[in-house]
Amino acid sequence: MQLKWLEDFIVLAQERSFTRAAELRHVTHPAFGRRIRALEAWAGTALVERSGSPVTLTPAGLGFLETANHMVRSLAQSHEEMQSLAGRQARTVTLTTGRTLARTLVADWLVRLQPILQGGELCIRTRALADTVAMLERNEADFSLVYHHPALAIRLDARQFMHLTVASDRLVPVSRATAQGKARYRFDAGDTTPLPYLAYAPQLALGRLIEDHLAHHPLAPRLQRVVECDSADAHYEYVQKGLGVAWLPWSMVHADCAAKRLAPAGDARLEVRFDVRLYRPKRRLGPMAEALWAALARR
Repeated sequence: MQLKWLEDFIVLAQERSFTRAAELRHVTHPAFGRRIRALEAWAGTALVERSGSPVTLTPAGLGFLETANHMVRSLAQSHEEMQSLAGRQARTVTLTTGRTLARTLVADWLVRLQPILQGGELCIRTRALADTVAMLERNEADFSLVYHHPALAIRLDARQFMHLTVASDRLVPVSRATAQGKARYRFDAGDTTPLPYLAYAPQLALGRLIEDHLAHHPLAPRLQRVVECDSADAHYEYVQKGLGVAWLPWSMVHADCAAKRLAPAGDARLEVRFDVRLYRPKRRLGPMAEALWAALARR
């Protein structure tokens, strides 16, 4: 059964004339008649009385007319909704990333990329590292922004996905600063007193980086875990309140260190350097997504 048969039938019921209905449907009279007969063959019964003029509908045709009207209206509405959704999707880019990157790097992008994002929408979904990659593999996101370090295993098929290195950063052990601008808690040589340590939850990418770093570092300090949390933002607040030492991205704390609100708790040997990569499928994406990728590739 074809939609045009239903539309033909509705016009015929309104005009009550094969000739006028055929003209309105922009087909010849014989072709219009064949389409009505095809609809009747699909219905399995006559829908139109052809013996008199004007044309009338059979009882079955009268009953079917309401159904035909409903079906045509529903399909037209669905078509409009799909077109609207397709238009929105063409103007929407979905980026999946971690909460810390969403707060730091992505926040900077939102300012820089305003000309590209005009008239569109960037949907940001924050997830754990494994989930961000899984969403990209399931075609639920256009981009995945993740940390890159040998201690973090990102298994994406290079035949299907490619990446840009969009930033480099480092995790720095920081503490609240004293009135003199020194770290309240500091890893001093020869001091074996454990320092209060604000640890990341093990499922967090930053947590895996720090634990791997401390496990293999010959000068790893003595630490006493006092808090475990899966949020770098929360650790930032805890450090501000003087609760202990946390390894935080330099991009998050450099302004506080410059203002002497926070201070590094150790030297550069205790820092963890890492990159940030933006992954995408190799297939062509929507216009806005491709424009965003091109802008970041030119940085």
